Amino acid sequence: METVKVQPEVIKKTIYSILFIISFSHLINDLLQAVVPSIYPLIKDNFGLSFTQIGIITFTYQIVASILQPFVGMYTDKNSKPYSLIIGMCFTMVGLFLVSIATNFTFLLMSVSLIGIGSSIFHPESSRVAHLASGGKKGLAQSIFQLGGNAGSAIGPLLAAFIIIPHGQSYVAWFCIIALVGIFALYKIGIWYTAHLSERNANKSAYKIETHHLSKNKVVVSLVVLLILIFSKFFYMSSITSYYTFFLIDKFHISIQQSQVYLFLFSGAVAAGTLIGGPIGDRYGRKYVIWVSILGVAPFTLMLPYVSLFWVGTLSVIIGLILSSAFSAILVYATELLPGKVGLVAGLFFGFAFGMGGLGSAVLGKIADATSIEYVFKICAFLPLIGVITGFLPNIEGKKKSD
Repeated sequence: METVKVQPEVIKKTIYSILFIISFSHLINDLLQAVVPSIYPLIKDNFGLSFTQIGIITFTYQIVASILQPFVGMYTDKNSKPYSLIIGMCFTMVGLFLVSIATNFTFLLMSVSLIGIGSSIFHPESSRVAHLASGGKKGLAQSIFQLGGNAGSAIGPLLAAFIIIPHGQSYVAWFCIIALVGIFALYKIGIWYTAHLSERNANKSAYKIETHHLSKNKVVVSLVVLLILIFSKFFYMSSITSYYTFFLIDKFHISIQQSQVYLFLFSGAVAAGTLIGGPIGDRYGRKYVIWVSILGVAPFTLMLPYVSLFWVGTLSVIIGLILSSAFSAILVYATELLPGKVGLVAGLFFGFAFGMGGLGSAVLGKIADATSIEYVFKICAFLPLIGVITGFLPNIEGKKKSD
């Protein structure tokens, strides 16, 4: 097997080549996971599904990922598995192939469950890779890593609109080729990761875990606040990812492909906002980024259900740009609350985010069946107001500077 020698002084620097490769792998992972929600209108027609059943599909693959990710993270905190990322991508690839040949609703649920397992393996360990390659610039590293995922979520619907929608469900199988590219990239990551771990084990005295002086109760309260903020962010995001196309088609009578372009614009704004949020958090403090990102987006979400198509597109871009800047800041803030537990934190927060997205999709699908898609967007518009509880978070950066 190919080996790489990592020098101790290199470990202490930001290793951009690794950050870009893991970001590219994240792009592929999230692109593949975005395929299924992107073809919901096609699946809905093919299988005669209700909005509730559409919500159950999202709930199934996201709840599988949600439940498994914290356990994967806890395990890999103690037993790092550099090549486990390849296994995760293989689960996703098999799940997509089964989606392409699914013949009924139950078959679909089984297929998307495998995609959820792939996600649960990928996110905790890949987030750790970004952390290890950060060279101390943790916000920047998470932003680069998250940028790949959000770019993939943006590209996925666009590719689905032009490859799958015109030709049918069977064309989902072509995306397995993209998964093979991801497997090759993750093999390269595995080589570096293995060498990095060997070097750290040989030079343990050169590394120390940063600590803080917060009480256990304060840490618990802070984590609960962060999880509530994740709930508000991803519950709202699920209204966009699962039902934005339906909202546009129903209210403005545009085509499926046109609606996917609008979804792409939103997802592109999410990718840009993610890249911006991490470095700003490194420079000015993560608490302030969280404040602005979640609470600051509320005026725009409250306006979105009541404006014309042009302004819906414009507001959705603004919402994506602002709202997405929070996740990197939240994730790094949480790793500082629980030093040395990157896998657990990544698994918990990615898992909770996926769980809230899945639960949101299922609940909102039920509401849409009982009322209307437009009503869903009207009630979700109030979720960012929960961002006011950011005030309960301690200023960790300030504490560090005073020590």
